[in-house]
Amino acid sequence: MEKFQKVKELVAQVEADAAKFYENGNGAAGTRVRKAMQDLKVLAQEIRTEVTEKKNSAK
Repeated sequence: MEKFQKVKELVAQVEADAAKFYENGNGAAGTRVRKAMQDLKVLAQEIRTEVTEKKNSAK
């Protein structure tokens, strides 16, 4: 659950930058959004791996 909480926190943190990029065309904010999305991708893959391991070990 710790990594899932990190995902939620990261999404909340990047929300302001996403608004700056999409509403105002702020390029630097876009860069921060791209980095955050990459971090989310990594976290999501880690969560997927943990879930698969836990599911398979329960059998």
